[in-house]
Amino acid sequence: MTLNYHDVMAADLSPLADVSEAWKKMGDRFGELKTDYEKHVQTVLGNGNWQGLAYGTQQQYASATAFEFGAAKTEALAIANLLTDAHTELTRLQKAVKDLVRDAEEKDYKVDGNGKATYVGYDNLSQQEKYALHHDPDYPKLMSDAREKAQGWTDDIAKAVKAVDEADQSVKRALVRATSDVSLNGIGVGGFNARAEGDLAKAGKPDPKTGTKTDGWISEGEAEASGPGVGTSATGPDTGAGKLGEAEAHADLGRAGAKGSLTNGPMKLEGETEAYAGAKGSLTGGVTNEGIQGDAGALAGGEASAKGRADLGPVGVYGRAESMAGAEAGVNAGAGLEGVHAGGEAFAGAKGGLSGGVDIGGIGVGGTAEGWAGPGAEAGLIFGKDTEGVWRFAPQVGVSPGLGGALGFEVTVDPGKVADTASDAADAVGDAAGWVADGVTSLF
Repeated sequence: MTLNYHDVMAADLSPLADVSEAWKKMGDRFGELKTDYEKHVQTVLGNGNWQGLAYGTQQQYASATAFEFGAAKTEALAIANLLTDAHTELTRLQKAVKDLVRDAEEKDYKVDGNGKATYVGYDNLSQQEKYALHHDPDYPKLMSDAREKAQGWTDDIAKAVKAVDEADQSVKRALVRATSDVSLNGIGVGGFNARAEGDLAKAGKPDPKTGTKTDGWISEGEAEASGPGVGTSATGPDTGAGKLGEAEAHADLGRAGAKGSLTNGPMKLEGETEAYAGAKGSLTGGVTNEGIQGDAGALAGGEASAKGRADLGPVGVYGRAESMAGAEAGVNAGAGLEGVHAGGEAFAGAKGGLSGGVDIGGIGVGGTAEGWAGPGAEAGLIFGKDTEGVWRFAPQVGVSPGLGGALGFEVTVDPGKVADTASDAADAVGDAAGWVADGVTSLF
């Protein structure tokens, strides 16, 4: 919610200081609980008298509990600092708004409940003075000058109110981030945040890519559409680049696409959709230092697809839906540094397909299924890296004399996400080593 002039003038910011002190006490108490738990639970049960699988399981969960007590302390103290900074900053900015209003009123400008200033200095004149003013040759100029200055006060007040709102949004971002745990430490995603940042200037910064903001959600998106259109192209061979040649022709009735995302803290939602109607064909081939490939395909009819994804930290789920009506045929093969692919298909009629899966820490497993109404056959294998750097292994086969379909599965590996997960895991191992060292030290 965007703050307005009335919100800023009426806000009572004093409770922020009291709440900050309460969070500080809570953080200190969590630290005491961590110490007591390690001393009276972990150390006592780890004296060597209890062994076996049950002991190992208990110690595993006890370590996670001790970690969460420490993370709770960090999170609570970070929130206490953020609230203290928020009280200081919002109080300063609120005072700046009130000082502007007071200065305007001292100069005979009245500010209404929406922050709009109006000059009222002439209202205090006597009837005779008002009569003389209205008949003054400079009266229009004087009134214009008063309105211009009033607008200046209005603009300055609006700017000061906006500064308060921006600071308020910064506080919200910082608090959301401080209470969002996306690491695998302790009990995993969703626990207390052991990395909570308590500096408002750092934690409250906007994301590098910001779009439209709606109640904490940051949205980004784009869309495009074209058609009808007809065109052809052909290139090659290019021995320097290793291309044997490529050719393409299309007669589009229309094509359209859109994609977007919503982000709120560790939660991210993404979606993309495309639609095409017309006829198109292509033929490519090449041999380079990265491998060899060849593709040929043709489509006459219409096709549409939609895909979406939801991520919470290292855990994500995805889904895709595709449909086609018309006739298509294709063959492809390739091998190189980015993987291998091979397949062929021929179909006439209508078909629709769904696929979905889940990935954790960058490694995903999913399945695909298609239903066909019309004759066709398909076989394919993909093992390689896509344009986003994700490796994918996806075999699929299908056949339909009249009614039928295709089934397949896929395994994906995102090296970037795997590296991030490994980093979190390494941090967790380091923390565990610290707990062991603390426990050994406490024995002596």
